[in-house]
Amino acid sequence: MTEAWKTFLENQGARLQDGAVQDYGDPAAERAAAAAGTVMADLSQLGVIAFSGEDTASFLQGQLTNDVRALHAEDAQWNGYCSPKGRLLGNFLMWRDDADTCLQLSGDILPSVLKRLSMFVMRAKTRGRDASDERVRLVVAGPAALDAVSAALGALPDAPMRSIASEAGRVIRTGTDKFVLAIRPEHAARVWQTLRASATPVGAPVWDWLRLSAGIPMIVAATQEQFVPQMVNYEALGGVSFQKGCYPGQEIVARSQYLGKLKRRMVLAHTDAPAAPGDSLYSADLGEQASGTVVNAAPAPAGGYDLLAVAQVESARSQTLRLGRPDGAVLTLKPFPYAVPE
Repeated sequence: MTEAWKTFLENQGARLQDGAVQDYGDPAAERAAAAAGTVMADLSQLGVIAFSGEDTASFLQGQLTNDVRALHAEDAQWNGYCSPKGRLLGNFLMWRDDADTCLQLSGDILPSVLKRLSMFVMRAKTRGRDASDERVRLVVAGPAALDAVSAALGALPDAPMRSIASEAGRVIRTGTDKFVLAIRPEHAARVWQTLRASATPVGAPVWDWLRLSAGIPMIVAATQEQFVPQMVNYEALGGVSFQKGCYPGQEIVARSQYLGKLKRRMVLAHTDAPAAPGDSLYSADLGEQASGTVVNAAPAPAGGYDLLAVAQVESARSQTLRLGRPDGAVLTLKPFPYAVPE
């Protein structure tokens, strides 16, 4: 986050901590607005890695889980980066912006992911950089999001996972009523003020709740190298191509898809106790042995916490999952807004 943008947000009433907007003075009201209306949030807590150069597509094609060569100028993708053991080191919202291919990910893992990807560039004509502060990134979601973003930026992508450029920046549509904006800094204040006429500003925890409620996971430092993509429903979200060529961990990812039955799978749940990424889950059938791991969690509008967690499929189906210890807070499972493969 640049100093200029930090000052602007603080003038709008933002309370910041560690480079992320926590709230604008009334977290409960912000959560209520997210549940029932249209909201906007700053995404400075997320980072952006930008790759440029004539070999960018071929290089990333050999590193990431999705078909990068299918990412055209007006497309967007969910994508992932695995270890040789097929475990996610990071996952991204990915789009193209002029000569750059942009990968938005959790800010706490950007340095390690950028360093590791850069190690494998070798002689390829491409270069990655931390581009987090080159654009002001906002997200707008809710029933009035389409009209709000159109008023601020003009033409919109015609379908989810499409993007379009405007004079002020790029609009990436991630859902029917969800838009990520990558705005040139000189236009950011004007865009913000236009959006604010229709959308309530909210802090990062509220956006985390909206994202996880949509069943979209985010790998953070506490959960790196813990999950193959299918465990976090990434194939259901379109984040894995099973037709492309090799990439790190591809053989294990393919084996998880075609051989045997996945033993662990992500669930969406609610609990009354605070939860955080990396927390363990327990169930009676496994006793003292953990039966799952929290992926993401955020305060819920009606109280308590909603969370995404990867759990043993059989335990989630037949047992009560508990948070933190065998006698911990009970998890109540909720349905995903998309179909999950059996």
